[in-house]
This record gives sequence, C-alpha cells and structure tokens, in this order.
Amino acid sequence: MSEARAILAAMREQQPAKPKAPMSPQPASRRPDPVIKVFTSRKLRAAGRSPTRIHTMVSRGTLIAIGRGVYVTKPLATQFADVPHSDHIMKAAAAVVLGGPGCFVSHQSAALVHDIDLLDDQRTHVTLYSRTGRRGIRHGVQRYLASLPASHVTRKFGLPVTTVARTVVDLARTGAFAEGVVAADSALYQGLVAPIELRIVAEECGSRGKAQAVRVVEFASGLAESPLESLARVAFDDQGLPPPELQVEIFGDKGFIGRVDFCWKQYRTIAEVDGALKYADPARARKQLWRDKALRQAGYEVVHFDWREITQQPDQVASSIRAAFRRGRKAS
Repeated sequence: MSEARAILAAMREQQPAKPKAPMSPQPASRRPDPVIKVFTSRKLRAAGRSPTRIHTMVSRGTLIAIGRGVYVTKPLATQFADVPHSDHIMKAAAAVVLGGPGCFVSHQSAALVHDIDLLDDQRTHVTLYSRTGRRGIRHGVQRYLASLPASHVTRKFGLPVTTVARTVVDLARTGAFAEGVVAADSALYQGLVAPIELRIVAEECGSRGKAQAVRVVEFASGLAESPLESLARVAFDDQGLPPPELQVEIFGDKGFIGRVDFCWKQYRTIAEVDGALKYADPARARKQLWRDKALRQAGYEVVHFDWREITQQPDQVASSIRAAFRRGRKAS
C-alpha cells in the first residue's frame, strides 16, 4: 500500500462512528442498483434454444438485443428504463461480454455508468480498458490497452468499471482541461469521490497526461453545481480573472437575499449563470429581477451570462466582469 493510500485508510478509521438512526420513523431506503444479466447467442444455444427460437423470442420482445448476439430479458430492460444513460450502459454491458475477460468500462462510458457529468454526454461509442487486443475504435467500441491496479476497478450494475476516481483522472489525462474539470467538479459535488482520492489516483497513473490530470484535480471544486458553472470557472481562469467564491450567501438590510453562483467580495461583484430554463418561466424571471435589484441595493454589481456567451465569447464575459469590478471598487 502506498503512503498516500495508508494515510487515506487511517483517515477513514479515525472518522467517528455515525449515530444510529432512531427506530421510527424509518426513512425510505435507497434501492440497490439493478444488476445487468446478459445472455449470449452461444449460451442460449448451449441451453437448447435454436437460432429460430432465439429469433422468435426477440421478435416477441421476450429478449431485448443490446449488442451483436447479446441480450437481456424484457423485465430487466424495463427495470433499467429509469436509469440515467441506460441505453449506453446496456451497450457497455454487451461490449464487456464481447470483449472477453480483462475488459473494464472506462473513460466516458464509465462516467455515464457513475452518472458523472460530461461536457458532451452524447456518446456514439463505448469506451473500454482491455489487457489484450488492439487499441482503437472498432464496431462502436473504443479500446484502451492497460493493466489496471485492483484498487482502480469496481463494479456497478454488475459491470466491471473503473472507479470514480480513476474515471475522472482518465478523462483529465486524455481530454481537454475543461472536460476534466466538468467531470471532476461533478464527482465532487455529488459526493462520489473525495479530493484526496483524486490526488492519489492521479499520482498512481502513468506519465501520459499526468501533468494535466494533477492540474485538473487541484483546480476542481465540489461547489460547482453544473457543467455550465464548471466551464465558467475554466473561462475565468483562462481570461486571467481572480478565482471567485462559489455558492455565496448574500444578505442585505432586510436579511437574506439569496445564494449566488460566483462572488468577488473584494470587488463587490456577483456573476450568475443563466440556464435554459431560468427565463422560460415568467415567475422565475420576475423572481430573478427582484433578486438582482436587491443585490444591487446591497451594494453589489451583478453580471449574467449563458452557455453560448461563456463558451463562444468568454473574452466579452470577462470584460463585463472587469467593468463590474471597476464600478464595485468605486462604489465601495
């Protein structure tokens, strides 16, 4: 065990035991993840199902094809219908079976299995680690060759998959910096991983992409609540703006006004990201206008931007924030 992992284990042992919950009322327990059980054509034939019978079972919907010669039962497919990214996870299950022993779901596909946000979650191919075979994309599967430490692999939905920490670090190593930050922020925000776990795995991975992975891990924040906020943090850094505080509670003369996305207290400036739904609802729009007015009355400058502006015009967003800095300093 590495020194860093020994420290992590000691920290976990030192955590105080959680008090027992009262006997009643009992909160609703979280349902365990469903487990994907697949059937291949070969196994079905070995069990006495002829190709004609298999075809009939698929036609009647008794079996659902999830890959070439790979099936799940209709009840399982129905059970999985509400699981985020269920279609892709089923494809990943088929790819693992067809890939043979030593295959693990990894990279973008592993992020979807763990429900970690991606900059682009519209995956057209499955990503796997494999100990053998050829790297590259073939039959809708992108294969990476590696032999992973046992501590970097877990199981979810019954599938062998890279751990949350390894998944985030792999995305940080192989993609753009912003892609890594979106994934790392999401994993931290959801409580799927601890910062120290990301640092340990980043140090344990190979040299390829390690510098960027370490940078992503150090930059990541569990306070960013959406990919848009994560992208904004990256854009602020690229544009040379000082790092803001996230999710800051603002108070005025009449008490609590609201919690804002980004705040530079020294400049009396607030920045808010506008999602697609913020102004689609007239009631929400009126509430936002009221809040902006209250924030300005409390002595803050307020800047708004949306996805298009922060991704296509980050320099203009930064200019607006710097102008707000100047106004905020004059007012104070």
